[in-house]
Order: sequence, then structure tokens, then C-alpha cells
Amino acid sequence: MSKVYTHMTMSLDGYIADPGDGTDELFGWYGAGEVTVPSADERWSFQVDASSAEMLREVLAGAGALVCGRRLFDLTNGWDDNHPIGAPVVVVTHRAPDAAAKWPRTTFVDGVAEGVARAREIAGDRHVSIASADIARQALDLGLVDEVCISLVPVLLGNGIPYFADLTDAPHRFDDPTVIQGKGATHLWYRVRR
Repeated sequence: MSKVYTHMTMSLDGYIADPGDGTDELFGWYGAGEVTVPSADERWSFQVDASSAEMLREVLAGAGALVCGRRLFDLTNGWDDNHPIGAPVVVVTHRAPDAAAKWPRTTFVDGVAEGVARAREIAGDRHVSIASADIARQALDLGLVDEVCISLVPVLLGNGIPYFADLTDAPHRFDDPTVIQGKGATHLWYRVRR
């Protein structure tokens, strides 16, 4: 059965990037091991430990669509229309880029609920991944998220972009996590309680 989940790497104090959108302190686990996990884009592959490799392979193999916000889309130049997860991208934005045709595997929608619904259509029986913190927050508040995954890294950033901030429908409760201990990151999968 397909699910909607959000997965991000997070510092111990809850940030997914530093104040300047930097992730160097967080993404070290993607290169901290001996097992190569290729992404769908041949420009990138991951060198992780065996436990992290198993988790990453499942994420990559199960993805049918990815939802993100316009800010992340712009920061990455739309991953040149080939996100490493290998799935089509749905961008939530109030203003699609002028040259939207440049990204034929990308769909632009106006709202989070519409974005998740469109991603579910695209994904079919595969999973939908949410890759932007603000979109994840809104989707959680709307009751659209089935699971939350945190790759928790042993660093305190002190400031930055939080994974979940300004929740309007909190508290949100989760089942006990499935824990995968990796090198440089502990992966925590939480099922959202309904």
C-alpha cells in the first residue's frame, strides 16, 4: 500500500539546514561508509554503511513522486529535472517559473493538499515523499502524512531552518519509532497516529 512520508536529515536541535541553507554539517553520513548506493541521477551516489544503505535503497525503490516547495526547487534548479530519488516532482508554489516547460517531469500546483493529491496520482501504488520542511509541516497539519523519517545526526547547529516549526494543529502523535542505527546518523521512522 502506498504512503505519504517525509524524510529529512536533522540536527539534534531540530534543524535541517543552517541559516544560509547549508547542509555540510548534516549530510556527512551520505559519505561515511563503504557501501555504494547509486541514485537515479548518475551524477550522485551515496557511500554509506550497510544499515543506511538498506534504508536508502528502500526509499529510492519505493518512490513514485516527490513533493517540494518552490524555495527548494529554486535552490536546486529543479535538480535539472532529474531528482536523485528518480521520481517525478510536484512543486507547491503560488507562481510557477516562466520557463516551466524546461522541467517536463515536474508539475507545479498551488497548494499543499493539491500537491499531495497530484503526487499520489503520479505515484500510483508507489510512495510519495515530501522533501521541504514547510510543505511537510503543512501536510502534517492537514492530516496528509502517514510517516515521518528523521535521519538524526550528532551535531547541534544552534540556529537554522527547523524541520517542524509553527505547527497549527499540534500536538501530533506518533507510534514508537523503527530505529536503524547507521554510521553518522540514526534513522528514525515514525508512523503518524490517526
